[in-house]
Amino acid sequence: MALRTDFLILGSGIAGLSLALDLARIGTVLVVTKRNRDESNTKYAQGGIAAVLSDTDSFAAHKADTMVAGAGLCHEAVVDICVREGPGRIAMLEALGAHFDKAHDGSEGLDLHLEGGHSARRVAHAGDMTGAEIERALVDAVAADANIRVLDDHMAVDLMLQTRFGGPEACIGAYVLHSATGQVETVLASHTVLATGGAGKVYLYTSNPDVATGDGIAMAYRAGARIANMEFYQFHPTCLFHPEAKSFLVSEALRGEGATLQLPNGDRFMDKHHAQAELAPRDVVARAIDAELKRTGADCVFLDIRHRPAQEVRDRFPGIYAQCLRFGIDITKDRIPVVPAAHYMCGGVSTDLDGRTTIPRLWAIGECAHTGLHGANRLASNSLLEGVVFAHRCAKALETEPRKETAREVPDWDATGTVSSGEQVIVAHSWDELRRTMWNYVGIVRSDLRLRRAARRVALLQEEIAEYYWKYTINRDLLELRNIATVAQLIVECALARKESRGLHTTIDYPETNSRFARDTIVQRGVPAHLSDRSQP
Repeated sequence: MALRTDFLILGSGIAGLSLALDLARIGTVLVVTKRNRDESNTKYAQGGIAAVLSDTDSFAAHKADTMVAGAGLCHEAVVDICVREGPGRIAMLEALGAHFDKAHDGSEGLDLHLEGGHSARRVAHAGDMTGAEIERALVDAVAADANIRVLDDHMAVDLMLQTRFGGPEACIGAYVLHSATGQVETVLASHTVLATGGAGKVYLYTSNPDVATGDGIAMAYRAGARIANMEFYQFHPTCLFHPEAKSFLVSEALRGEGATLQLPNGDRFMDKHHAQAELAPRDVVARAIDAELKRTGADCVFLDIRHRPAQEVRDRFPGIYAQCLRFGIDITKDRIPVVPAAHYMCGGVSTDLDGRTTIPRLWAIGECAHTGLHGANRLASNSLLEGVVFAHRCAKALETEPRKETAREVPDWDATGTVSSGEQVIVAHSWDELRRTMWNYVGIVRSDLRLRRAARRVALLQEEIAEYYWKYTINRDLLELRNIATVAQLIVECALARKESRGLHTTIDYPETNSRFARDTIVQRGVPAHLSDRSQP
């Protein structure tokens, strides 16, 4: 028997949970999350959430910084919306119980960090574990709301579409795998919202948790939705380089507080690459580190904050201090070995200003959506901002949407003819090969030769994955592999279509930025990647 709900939300980060709380006031909400409900990219966001929160800052300055970082591709109307609505959303998070650090001068204001690309201190934070604090407050609020049901350890397999009354295909819900039992359940909803986060696991090295496999984008693409700007994948410049450290990001806020980047011999190098040195935008810093590693043959560079008072460092960065200490690195006495790693996806499912996609009754918010806020490169700490702002806008739009009757008869999941696999090594090998291919051929600096090679290898892997998918009983590992292969395909297609270097997309074949390419890259099932004036429906 199918599960029925007014609103189906796939994902449990800041976007999904804050939307659930808003929608619970007007209907029943079902949140599907593939591991525990607090496991998301949000939980691992260290730096904070950017907004204009002091008299020394302005909406105009935040907007200008965002536009500059976005390298000519930000949608100005979207930037204006996020900047102006940001302070109200932070107040909402505080009202829910999220505790941000207070100013040290005893005033009622918040302590605000400075991060790369920002012209003022505007990053609200909870130590260096801001995302975890926001996620805690949201999870607690959701647990207390009787109108919200959360299915932990469940993963959407595919969206369900249905044509009614001669109109276009509309989303009526999703097939959802219960990972513990292997059963696929049918979930029907008046409206379905993708809040599935990013796709960092498509790369070999990433700051993202294991859940970040691009599920929402892959499902939306298979359903026929329009996708935009997948070539722009942001690599965080500073992830901890240690054989036992997995996906640990070292916050940009350290550089905001004076930490310097150094070569193994102690020489600083960022002033040779950008006037803002360590406070340059992330794409600039990541490319600079990549260039220095290639030039010197070093395995890593080093982040040095030893010149700051030790107690101040421990107080401001308790999470980073404790995590590094686990690996024998005392950041008050030792330099921190760091390398760039895949961090944030600036492209995604195309939406309008309220989260509508090109498929009726399907919405997208958060990192899996392409609103146009980030352009060709995300400004630091604008991601949590986008998630909470567009969750609220989506909720307000859904209040006025008709509550369509969900389909009365839909086919159950059909696994006829499939068998349990004794060949999981195939999944593991394909996963590793795909991520290495993306890292080596579609990384920080690209070329047409490497991209074409990546395209061939990804296509071959997709054929093998599809053969395996239709033959064997599905599980979460197989679904995630299938999804990151689709995301890899989209990144490569979009990268091949952009014959210039801009923001996060740098290619040695087209090293200059070309004004003719100041447009979004659009890709859709059956339609090759191409440039368009707008990506929004």
